[in-house]
Formats: sequence, C-alpha cells, structure tokens
Amino acid sequence: MATQQPSSAPPAPAPAAPYPMAKPGYGKRSAPGQRPRTRNDFALLPTRERYVAGFVDHLPDGAAMSVKQLAKQLPLYGQQALSTALNALSVAGHLRRVRCSVGAGDETRWVFRTFWSRTARDNEWWNTYLATETAAEAAGAPEAPEALEAAGAPEAAQAAQVPQTPRTEQAPPDPTDVPTPSPAYLALARLGRQDPRLALSANDCAALEARAAQWLDRGVGVDYLTAALTAGLPAEVDSPVALLRHRLTTKVPPPLPAESTAPGGAPPGRRLLVECTECRTPGPSEALPDGLCRPCRSGADGPRQRTRDDGLPVQRDIGAYVSELRGRLRLP
Repeated sequence: MATQQPSSAPPAPAPAAPYPMAKPGYGKRSAPGQRPRTRNDFALLPTRERYVAGFVDHLPDGAAMSVKQLAKQLPLYGQQALSTALNALSVAGHLRRVRCSVGAGDETRWVFRTFWSRTARDNEWWNTYLATETAAEAAGAPEAPEALEAAGAPEAAQAAQVPQTPRTEQAPPDPTDVPTPSPAYLALARLGRQDPRLALSANDCAALEARAAQWLDRGVGVDYLTAALTAGLPAEVDSPVALLRHRLTTKVPPPLPAESTAPGGAPPGRRLLVECTECRTPGPSEALPDGLCRPCRSGADGPRQRTRDDGLPVQRDIGAYVSELRGRLRLP
C-alpha cells in the first residue's frame, strides 16, 4: 500500500518571468481532464521527481521542455538527474514525449512536443488520448505558409508567399540517360539534410539501398524510416555508413500493411509518434508503455552492462527503477 512521504523536498521555484518558450507548435502541451491543482498533487513521488513535477506543472503551454533549459531553472539538479526524473515521471503517467510530421514531400518537418498531465494516467488512457490526437492531426488541412513557419520552416513559408518568376523552358533531358533513384535511395540521400552527421556519398547510398528498401517493402513509410535512423544520435558520428548499416539491420520492423491514401489519391495525413523518454526512439504509443522503449525499460540483461545501438553504454538501469516506482505508486 502506497504511503505519502513527508514534505522534505524544498518547494520548486516559480518559473522565471518570462520563462523561455519553445518555437510555436513545440514545447509543453497540457492533457485534458486534469483535476484542480492542490498541494498534494505529487505527494507519492520521490523527492526529486516531486520537485521537478511541481515546476513543470506550473509552466505555461508552449514552454521549452529540453533538459538543458530545465537545468538552467532548477539549480538543485544537473541535466543527468533531470533526465532520470523525467523518465520516472513518464513511468508514473504524468508525461509523454511525441513527434508529429508536418508538411509534405521535401518540406516535411518534425514538431516535438511534451504532453503533460498533473493527474497520473495509465497506459490505456495515454494510448487512447494519443490515438485521438493522431486522428486529429491526420484530419488536419494541408500546411499553410503560416503553419510551416510555426513548425520551424520559415524558408518554406516565405517561398510559398513569394510569386515564382517564370523560367525559360529548356529541353527535358532524355529519361534513358538519367536513371530514376528508388525511394529507398532518395531517403538515404536526404539524411544529410536532416542531420549533417549522417551525410552519405553516392556509393554509401547504393551500398545501403537494399537494406532501406527492405523497410519500405514491409509497409513503413519514408518518414518512419527517416525518424528511426535519426533518433538518439551520439554527439559525434565517426562513420555514418557503419552506424546506418547497423540500425538498418537491427531495427528492421516486422511486416506491416502499406499505408493507405485518402480517396482521390490524396497523401496520408500527418502522423504522431511517441518518443522514448530515455533514448528518443520513436514508435507507436502501444509499443512504448510507460513512455519507454523495450530496451530502456527491460531489466532482463542482469548485471551485464547494456549498450545502445550507437555503441555508447546505458549508464542506469531504468527497468529496476520502473519496478521500484511502480511499487510505490497506485495509478488510477
């Protein structure tokens, strides 16, 4: 039976005025149906998590939610401690990190958000709520220039507003002279535009093309492939082709039905993916219970130190922490 802890934690400081806000469309989003704020909202949480939760709960919607920004406002804890606290708050049912694709084609951008609930929610509630958000995003109208600018693509918005100057027509090249690249090849070639650390040469793209095509043959889209390859990158990538070869081989998804298009050949709507709070790996909400992917929440590795797919060691055992926290919480 859960017991309340004494209020030994110092009260979280009030957000600085003005607290740094994220770009429009990013940052904190409040979940609906929360209970009114009281002094005992987070009384069952450990001291550090109670301190961080009290601070985040008072932030306005749209506030920046990066660990670096929170560390500037909460001097009692460093970035590593705050990252662990956010993981615990995700397990406790207070937050989920998501990414949403906006735009279409070459103008696709990813918007990163953190959904927050003062009232702890279980996985079923989060899955239902995020599915509703996904449906709302999918039913949204195509991005207007203002929306593209809010999503972090001011260049695209300005280009949409400036009338194009007619160009002198030139003779089209002979299609037999220029082979058409495959979607898998183009997805790999565009990775360098998403993140310069993953810039590939033409030979690298050709060498990885078959592995990337295997993903597309299993029903996932180019956006999903790009998100999986760019998530959780180390600070420095010595060999992008080796890193991508490893991810394409070890993270290949199971076969899925191909994405359907709307009537009339319209492209599929915008999609919302949940991010692992620990390593930022994206996936559907059902595949990330407690907001954590399977490697980050699993304690089956025992004393052997686990490593991420980029070769860096995982410094803490989230699975053991999840088990301990679940024993101390009684979620509704």
